[in-house]
Amino acid sequence: MTFSSGESSISVTMSDERAETAKWDPGFTRQVTGWVGPLIRRYFRAEVRGLASMPESGGALLVSNHSGGMLTPDVLIFAPEFYKRFGFDRPLYTLAHYGVFIGPLGDLLRRAGVIEASRENAGKALRDGAVVLVFPGGDYDSYRPTMTANKVDFAGRTGYVRTAIDAGVPIVPMVSIGGQETQMFLTRGDSIARRIGLTKARMEILPVSVGFPFGLSVIFPPNCPLPSKIVTQVLEPIDITATFGEDPDIDEVDHHVRSVMQTALDDLSRKRRFPVIG
Repeated sequence: MTFSSGESSISVTMSDERAETAKWDPGFTRQVTGWVGPLIRRYFRAEVRGLASMPESGGALLVSNHSGGMLTPDVLIFAPEFYKRFGFDRPLYTLAHYGVFIGPLGDLLRRAGVIEASRENAGKALRDGAVVLVFPGGDYDSYRPTMTANKVDFAGRTGYVRTAIDAGVPIVPMVSIGGQETQMFLTRGDSIARRIGLTKARMEILPVSVGFPFGLSVIFPPNCPLPSKIVTQVLEPIDITATFGEDPDIDEVDHHVRSVMQTALDDLSRKRRFPVIG
């Protein structure tokens, strides 16, 4: 299941009167990360580097590229390492599109710290001193073609910058490599989606991929991810006011964040010897 959020998330409201952040259950999260974390880490030979760059306390907006299509492992790789370092007294919330909360799975996701993507939800969590993880590129990013796997592309979405500014917290960039090698992503299919009118139903992409065991897949059925080695790198925090002044230009901040991320991703790419193997 892909955890994603984008510019459209700004208009999403909380699903009920109880704050999304209040539904986080540290005990349940400990159980999930304790059970799933080691399996995911071994399967993808996953590494999370640079956690020492994270602010030791206070709110922070963690901004990352998104990989792996529907079955992205990004959060399941990062969250256990985050809690191992900072403990379960410091919640990590992940912004996700409201569609993933449909059905009984929604309650489990909320208990694990996944919250509906909106500025209201993100702002409350950040002002309460939590770390919020956002993937601005959303599904558009997680289904990028494997041939352009190492390109940071948020599809022009900059809402995350305003969220950080309004909450008065730093942006902490993060990049990962290897997720687009878990299967062969051929195309996002955004032009196909427009041509056949899927955009009217808020479907901006119609991704096509090839993998195991189903071969060719047009969204469904989702293939099993190959055990590609995934490396995640946390980068130095960006103090927006200190770097860009009291009245920062949103596009300038966004460009800087993506440039820092692209440089780090290029460095990881140069050090990667072979696809999947790492």
